[in-house]
Formats: sequence, C-alpha cells, structure tokens
Amino acid sequence: MARQPSRVRLLLVDDHQVVRLGLRALFQTEPGIEIVGEAGTAADAIRAATDHEPDVVLLDVRLPDAPGTCACREIRAAHPDTRVIILTSYSDEEAVLESILAGASGYFLKQTDPERLVEAVLVVARGGSLLDPGVTGLVLERIRSQANQSSADPLRILSDSERRVLHLIAEGKTNRQIAESLFLSESTVKGHVSSILQKLHLSRRAEAAAFLATRSR
Repeated sequence: MARQPSRVRLLLVDDHQVVRLGLRALFQTEPGIEIVGEAGTAADAIRAATDHEPDVVLLDVRLPDAPGTCACREIRAAHPDTRVIILTSYSDEEAVLESILAGASGYFLKQTDPERLVEAVLVVARGGSLLDPGVTGLVLERIRSQANQSSADPLRILSDSERRVLHLIAEGKTNRQIAESLFLSESTVKGHVSSILQKLHLSRRAEAAAFLATRSR
C-alpha cells in the first residue's frame, strides 16, 4: 500500500474560545491538516509549540499576556522549522512589519475568506509566504516610506513603544524597571528589546545605549 502523505500539523492560538472553535470547525474538514493543539496566551503558545511540534502556528496578534509578535519570535527562535501565520482583526501596517521582522510567514485578517486561510496554511507549511490582500498595499507604502526616512534617521524604523524602551535602556534600566515605568509586562518589554536590536542591527543592550547616545550628540 502506498504511504499516505503526512498532514500539516496546526496549532491554533487565540484568547477567544469562540474564535478557536470557529477555526477548529474550519480546519477539521481539511484532510491535509491536523489540529495538534490550542492555546489562549503567548506563554501557552510557546509551551504548546514545544509540546506538539506543529508545522504551522496560526497566532492571534493580540494576546492577554504579550503581543503575538513576541510569541512568534520566541517560537521561531526555538523551532526554526515551525512556520507562523499572524491572524488579526486589524489592518495595522506597523503590526504587519513587526510580524515580518519577528519571523512570521503570513499575516491575515480574521475576516479573510476561509478557503484562502486554509490555502495560506498549506502554502506556508511548504515554505511559502503570504500576506492578506487587505494589508499588502499598507506594507508596501510603509516600506517605501521607511526606505526614504531611514537614511536620515534610523530611529524612525522603531515604533513609539520601542523608542520609549530604547531611551530607558540608555538610562541603564533593567527589563523589570522598564516594565514598571511603562506599565507593561516583562515579556512585552523583552519582545520590544529583541525587536529594537534586530531593527538596528545590534547584538547587545549596551550597543543600543551607545547607539542612542551617538544620535543625541
């Protein structure tokens, strides 16, 4: 008997149970996809990615304990073969770019056509990348804008939150102190720090502090 091709192992992550139920109902009808787990927080998603070793994680961008982009970055760092699709209700260009920088292979709106979402999971599992048509134009415009601005001011590629975190790093504050100052969780601050270093092509916090010092002269 011929061997059956393996199915795409899918992890569903959303803090709303009704959304997860809808996604489960959608993907359970697909013979090429197997749902291996669910999670409702970033921390649970990271643990589930280790426990279930999914091929694809369908990940809500807004989670109660940390941004989905932070979970995406940690999942991709620990499991390079696992692909991530960010799912959101908002066509936010900054969130799209942060998702791409965090290692996501796709970014889709929750109101996208169900068949297209199924197709995206299959394409991403094969190594492809896809953006929802509703956000593609926003991303291209943002990239063009950043290309024009970055040569004049590299800090423009940082989000407002990341710039605030960078200034506190330069003051020598720890992640916990930054979290307390900005009323954020430590995991969110950790995600911002990683994003800052990646965007500025730096490797350590000290380099980030020195970078800001040179810009302030």
